[in-house]
Amino acid sequence: MRAFVKREWQRFSDRCRWSLQGVVAMWGAEPSFRFWSCLNVASAALAFALPLSGEGRALILALGVLVLAAEGLNTGVEAAVDRSGMERDPLAKYAKDAASAGVALTAIAAGLAWVILIIDLF
Repeated sequence: MRAFVKREWQRFSDRCRWSLQGVVAMWGAEPSFRFWSCLNVASAALAFALPLSGEGRALILALGVLVLAAEGLNTGVEAAVDRSGMERDPLAKYAKDAASAGVALTAIAAGLAWVILIIDLF
């Protein structure tokens, strides 16, 4: 059991390190990631400044993280498609557009949550 826990802890530590490296890489290379990150900081500050319920704050914070996750997946799809070739390909365009739509839909969900929570305040 001790060996299992040690091995799994090492695997978990490796995954955390690789994830952090991905976040740092996106921060350095992706203006969209920086934009959504800054917007998340402002959103989180506003969520704690307004008299929202704990559930409302949790929803706003979770949706903010989901927008960042979607942006990360979008970045990965774009990098993989660009790596596979620079010639125009309808399937490559579809993949990039679908990944971008995932970011947009996640951001819309966060925006709708904000609208509903703000309306609920009045």
